Amino acid sequence: MRTLLVLGAALLSLGGVPAPVPAPLPARMADTGGGSQLLTAEAADPDSTTGTLTWWDRRGGRWVKAGSAPARFGAKGLAEGAGRRQGTNTTPTGIYRLPYAFGVRARPAGTRFRYARVTERSWWCQDNGSRAYNRWVEGLPRDCRAAEAEHLVSYGTQYAHALVIGFNYDRPVRGRGAGIFLHVNGRGATAGCVSVPADALRAVLAWADPARRPHIAVGTRSGPTAITRY
Repeated sequence: MRTLLVLGAALLSLGGVPAPVPAPLPARMADTGGGSQLLTAEAADPDSTTGTLTWWDRRGGRWVKAGSAPARFGAKGLAEGAGRRQGTNTTPTGIYRLPYAFGVRARPAGTRFRYARVTERSWWCQDNGSRAYNRWVEGLPRDCRAAEAEHLVSYGTQYAHALVIGFNYDRPVRGRGAGIFLHVNGRGATAGCVSVPADALRAVLAWADPARRPHIAVGTRSGPTAITRY
């Protein structure tokens, strides 16, 4: 009888042990870009148009959450960045550097990233036949059709402030996609970018330090496009 009572007490005590706390998301990722800051944009699955943007600091060898906000993705969900096609309204998954910030409005207080102010002559070329493909241009080049470019000043809400996501940026592959940004929310899902509320984007710009080499990782909770794969 005594043995049974002791066994029962042991089982009850085991039942009261709290479940282990999972490691922070960056600690479970295959790659975080090598810096000490990281943005994660995570959706439930590839068909999702909403999810969460979280920004992280690495301190004392551990990743610590610095902030988070609800995020929006492409109207057609998310797609593996390496195989994404232009015009599909999907947000490319993967891990990318953040080349610079820009905006229709003035640089927010505390912003340390290089910040390009949008003018009436500012365009983002998405014309696959142009030498300026997937680049900001001041004045539309002759080989970049206006119908295949974004006149940045026309998006006063979305591009009030933004960060360029380095998808297909360093060595652009024609037809893969251009003009992928982290920007302010519009009316709904994006055409392939990641968007957040305006106050969240200003918070990100005040937090991000280029010297700490922040990257953004985009992905899903599980499956082939799981954020932990990147």
